[in-house]
Parts: sequence; C-alpha cells; structure tokens
Amino acid sequence: MTNRLASSTSPYLLQHADNPVDWHPWSPEAFAEARERGVPVLLSVGYAACHWCHVMAHESFEEPTTAAYMNEHFVNVKVDREERPDVDAVYMAVTQALSGHGGWPMTCFLTPDGEPFYAGTYYPPEPRQGMPSFRQVLEAITHAWREQGDQVRESAASIVSQLAYQPLPQSTVDGDVLDGAVVSLLGHFDRANGGFGGAPKFPPSMVLEFLLRDHERTGSVEALSMARATCDAMASGGLYDQLGGGFARYSVDAEWVVPHFEKMLYDNALLLRVYAHLSRLDPAERYRRVVRETAEFLLRTLGTAEGGFAASLDADTDGVEGLTYVWTPAQLVDVLGVEEGARAAVLYGVTPEGTFEHGASTLRMLGEPDPELAAALLAARDRRPQPGRDDKVVTAWNGLAITALAEAGSAFGEPRWVAAAVRAAELLLSVHLVDGRLLRTSRNGVAGTAAGVLEDYGCLADGLLALHQATGEERWLTAACGLLDTALARFAGSEPGVYYDTADDAEALVQRPSDPADNASPSGSSALASALVTASVLGAPRQAEYRSAAEAAVTRAGLLAAREPRFAGHWLSVAEALALGPVQVAVVGAAPDLVSAAWRGVHGGGVVVAGEPGSAPLLADRPLVDGSPAAYVCRGYVCDRPVTTVDELAAALHR
Repeated sequence: MTNRLASSTSPYLLQHADNPVDWHPWSPEAFAEARERGVPVLLSVGYAACHWCHVMAHESFEEPTTAAYMNEHFVNVKVDREERPDVDAVYMAVTQALSGHGGWPMTCFLTPDGEPFYAGTYYPPEPRQGMPSFRQVLEAITHAWREQGDQVRESAASIVSQLAYQPLPQSTVDGDVLDGAVVSLLGHFDRANGGFGGAPKFPPSMVLEFLLRDHERTGSVEALSMARATCDAMASGGLYDQLGGGFARYSVDAEWVVPHFEKMLYDNALLLRVYAHLSRLDPAERYRRVVRETAEFLLRTLGTAEGGFAASLDADTDGVEGLTYVWTPAQLVDVLGVEEGARAAVLYGVTPEGTFEHGASTLRMLGEPDPELAAALLAARDRRPQPGRDDKVVTAWNGLAITALAEAGSAFGEPRWVAAAVRAAELLLSVHLVDGRLLRTSRNGVAGTAAGVLEDYGCLADGLLALHQATGEERWLTAACGLLDTALARFAGSEPGVYYDTADDAEALVQRPSDPADNASPSGSSALASALVTASVLGAPRQAEYRSAAEAAVTRAGLLAAREPRFAGHWLSVAEALALGPVQVAVVGAAPDLVSAAWRGVHGGGVVVAGEPGSAPLLADRPLVDGSPAAYVCRGYVCDRPVTTVDELAAALHR
C-alpha cells in the first residue's frame, strides 16, 4: 500500500509513502477534502534527518489502529520543513505560542481553511512524563471538533489574528550597538566549555563570524577569545567527526561530548567559513585541519552526482541513533590491535563505561591527531551500516556551501573546492532558476515544485558573488544581481527595510511569514542584506541602491541585535562589514602572490577580485603601476595608494 506521497521529490515524504496513514502532501486538494468531509486537518511537519520524527513515525504513523483513526477523523497532511519553510514558519510560530516550545516533529490541527487551533510536537503512544498519548490527543480533538465546532473555529481565527506580523521599528546599529553585543555575549559565554548558554548546545556559527569581524575592526581581545575558545572546544569534542570531518547538528550536553548525530549542510557550510576565517587570523594547524576535513566532507559525503550538495545525513542508522559513529574499547582493539587500540582509547576519550549509551563512546580529540590511526578507524567505520542521506538539493543551503567553498578554496589555494562551488552554482542556475524565479529544491536533477523563499535568493546571491571573486568571471556577478533585483521587487514590504520570507505572488497562507531572527541559518532578510552589501562594493550596476537597501534592512534588525545578539549573528556580521567599509581589494595583472596575500589578509565581509585591468567592474580604472601588477585597497569610498609587493599589501590590510 502506498499513499499520495509516493511520487514526491522529498526524501522525508517518501519515508512516509508506505504508512497506513492516508497522507496528503500540502495542497489545495487536501483542504478541499477537509471542507467536503467536514473534518479538521492534521498537519505533521518534520525532516528526513530528524530522530524524533522517525520515532513518532514508528510508534504512531506505522501503527494500523492509530492510522485508521487518523484516516477516519482527519485529513492528514505531511510537510517537509526543508522543502516548505514558509509553511513550517507559520505553524511553528503557532506551536511556540500555544505550547511554549517548538521543535520537530511538529503536530498541528487546523480548520479546513488552514487556521490552527491546537499544536504540539512529539506525542508518545502511551502517556509519558506528563505528556498525553497521541491517541488521547486525537480523541480529544475529535470530540472538541464534533461537540464544540463553532468555538474551535472562533479560537482558530483568534489565534491567527494575534500572530499577525508587526515589523520591528527602525534602530541604528552603530559602534555602540556592536560593542554592546560583544558585552552581552560575554554574559552568556560558557567560560569552562566554550559556546553560549547550557545544554543542549548548538554551534553558534554566525555569532562566531561576527566576533571575528569585530576583532578585526576593533582589536577586541574578548571577541577573539570567545571565538577561539568555542572553535577549539567544538573541534576537539564529539560534535566534530574526528574521523570523517564535518559537524553534527548540536551537542546534547554543555561540554560538546555527545552530539545529536545528524549532520546538516547549512551547519557545515557556515562552520567551514568560520574556521577558514579564523585560520587567517591564527594559522594554527588545528584550525586548518578542520577547514580541510570539513571541505572534503562536503565534497565526499554530501556531494551529489549532479554537482549539488545533499541536505543532511540522518541521526540514525538502522533505527539506532549514532550506531555508525560510536566505539567501545574492544572495538578499537579489534581494528588496531591491543597496543594501538589502547592508545587510540586515550587519544579519543573512549572509556570502559562509555560517554554515550550502552558502554560506547563518542570520539573526541584529547591529544595530537594521528592520521594513521584515524585512517584505519575510518576504513573500519566505512564498513559499518551508514546513516541515510537526504539527497535533495536546497537552494539556500547550497548557496551557503558555495560561499564557504569559494572563500576557503581561494584562501587555502585549493582549486578543487572552488571548482565544486562552480558545479553547484551551475546546477542551481540551470535547474532551480526558471524564468527568473528560484525553486526551493531539486532531487536527482529534477526540480521540486515549491517556490524559493527569501533566504534562497539571499544565500545563493552571496554564493555567486563569492564565485565572482574566486574566479574573476563576471557571469556570476550578473546572475547574483538578477536574483537581488527579483528579491527587492518581490519580497519587500511597504515600509523601508522590511522584507517578507515569501514573494508577493506566492501561495497565500493564513499569515505571510517574516522572521528577522537568525537561527541555525541566516534569516532571509539578513542573507539578502549580506548579498546587497557585497554586490554594492563589487561594482554592481545598482550599487548605490543596493547599499541603501542593505542599510535600511539592518536598521530594522537594530533592536534584535541590541537585545538578543545570539539570534542576530548574521545581522551583526553585516553591520561589521558596513562599519569597516567593507574592505575591497582589487588586484590587477598576473600576480598570484598578491592574490594569495589578499585572500589571507582581507577582513571578514571584505571582497577580493583579481584579473587584468577592466576585466571586472571592481578592476575598472585601476591600471598597472609602471607596467607591474598592483593591488588597490579601499574601505567604503576611500582608497589607499596602489601597492606592488606582498609586504605592502599586508601592511595596507592591517592598517
């Protein structure tokens, strides 16, 4: 038996295609059926790598009696939050408001008009720890709908009206706000373990990027110390895959020992950029190792046959969380022998009692890396069952990967990484861009049907601008400006600096979402602002308009940046770039030593373009100096005299 999900391009929906639940994808037909039958809609939202989504599926959606009850009393709709972030955003706001928390799986009950009246997350098959069972929830909703239908509909309408979007007032983000953000972050900083707050602890990638940029602008010792300590702790902990590279989604403890094992493309792209940036400020081998291994993880493990990057790796293997990754002392001995196995146990923190579950341990790095040990253990691990891969290609997340690989490849002199970024960009522009508009996803080279949201335009534009810098090819700048022009035309609100996450001609939901906060990935509006700033200093045709639009958007996030900097990391990074100019380095002539020095020394948010005079907008009217290659360094609208040596360029960038 299959249901309506069998033809989906979403791996998450395909995981539910054989459920006895008669699932619908999100569609007008589902709500039309609910109106015709006079029943509510049960909306279930999750994603393919989500551990608790799998648990609830096994406990409830695969259970015939529960499925039969769902089919009789509801129209059941399954949504991949990664494919439809707009739907997820609207109903996550409701879930958080009604239950006080959010997360996935998300379970919402809606009227046939899509208005929510009850919402929660995971529900167990039996009452547990104060939670009702899923069946109890279903029966209560059915009774309320049947006996108090008018009141339920009134409640739903009231909920929608109370969640109506109100833009933040304008508030300047100046040096005082940026300094205050560093002070605020110090108050949340975990001095013992790195990171901010307690368990569970997520990698604060965008906050770290802000701190690095702030240090470059102000020389703040505190900013650099917080960034370095957090990067050290994450890279030596279980959050980081010590054998295969790449970071897990978060740590369940405050010490970064036990990860939630799913690996997300967006985390690894953002963290690759952070560690590449940090390695420019501190060339310690531990940071360079993380850059190399994470970039290779993206290419080797998340790369798709079509040239894009897959969304994620599952937290589970054969239904067991972490099965692929954890080790016992005996398993180390089986692979390495008694002596080397014992040494590996000390190096990686594998204990007899275990740091995870059932006597097994996650791997940490408690000494100097040993490539031979790691290679032997990785070869053995590769023979184990492997986690599933969600191989859909998400536009925004691929944009983040393109940016990171282009920048890291340029800074590290790794043309393979830049070439991988080029392949991904070509896939997105050929498959995801249709008649000037982006689609959200593709799979196996076939585009999905969901329209792109604002973060898709902003993140991809940023990636294309990074490629323009890495390759010198103007086609990437042209394509990026096309995306930015569409975003400004289709996503802007009626007030300056206000942007919605969906286009003005997108499918109408009960609320048009607009969330300015940076969470695990940049908000749509901060991603757009970042790309607008970069395009404005690369010589885009509408550079003055782009700069003005970016500045207006940043002022809309000013209160957020001042009051909750942990949720405004990308905004603060954009503000730092604006405060510093951003820095522009134009290298004219064949001078690989100058280009390399430019990439090593450019500040975060700055740009580097190299080529023959006049071959790119930033290289216009910048001639050779006495027939020799030269580098021009500018900050905003003020330029230094051109320099011709690496030492002079380094001094200009550090001035």
